[in-house]
Amino acid sequence: MPHLTPLLLQQAQAGQETAIAAVLAHMMPMLRRCAAQGVCPGLEYDDAVQEGIIGLFSAVKMFDASRGAAFETYASTCIQNAVIAAQRAAGRKKHGPLNQSVPLEENHPAPGPEEIAIRNEQMNATFQAIHTRLSGFEQEVLALFIDGNSYEQIARQLGRTPKAVENALFRLRRKLRQEQPISKL
Repeated sequence: MPHLTPLLLQQAQAGQETAIAAVLAHMMPMLRRCAAQGVCPGLEYDDAVQEGIIGLFSAVKMFDASRGAAFETYASTCIQNAVIAAQRAAGRKKHGPLNQSVPLEENHPAPGPEEIAIRNEQMNATFQAIHTRLSGFEQEVLALFIDGNSYEQIARQLGRTPKAVENALFRLRRKLRQEQPISKL
C-alpha cells in the first residue's frame, strides 16, 4: 500500500472533504479486513466497519507526523483498537435487551407538568454540580467540548496538552455522574 502524501493528510486534518474521502478510500481495504476479523455475536460486519471508520477519523485528527510513525501504521492501530473496543462492548451484552426490543410508536405525548418540573430540577442540579464540583479548568474544557472542539483544539486554546484535556474530561464525567446518574456526557 503506497503512503499517503503529507499534504493530503494535512488537508484531511483541516477537514477538507475530498482529502478525507481519499484517506478513507486508501485505508478501506485494511479497515474491512479488521472489521471482518472483529465480527462476533453482537457485532455485525457493518457495525464493525462503522467502528473502524470512527477509529480512522480519530487517527486523522490525532496523527502527529513529528512522532516518527507512518500514518498507515498509526491509523491501523486506531482502527484495530476501535474494533476491539466494539467487540468488548458487544461481549458485555449491555445493550442486548435494547437490541432485541420492539420499537415504540413514534407518537409520543407531550411531557406533563410533573415531568417538566422533574427535568428542570435535574438540569438545575447538573448546572449546580458544574459550578460547584468542577475546577475552572474542567469548566473551560467542558464548554469547549460541548461547542464541538477536538481534544487538540481545546488543548491549543487553553495552552495545555491533549492528554491534560482528556484527563479533565474523564474527571468531569466522573464527578457529574456521581452527582447526577442520568447525566450523559
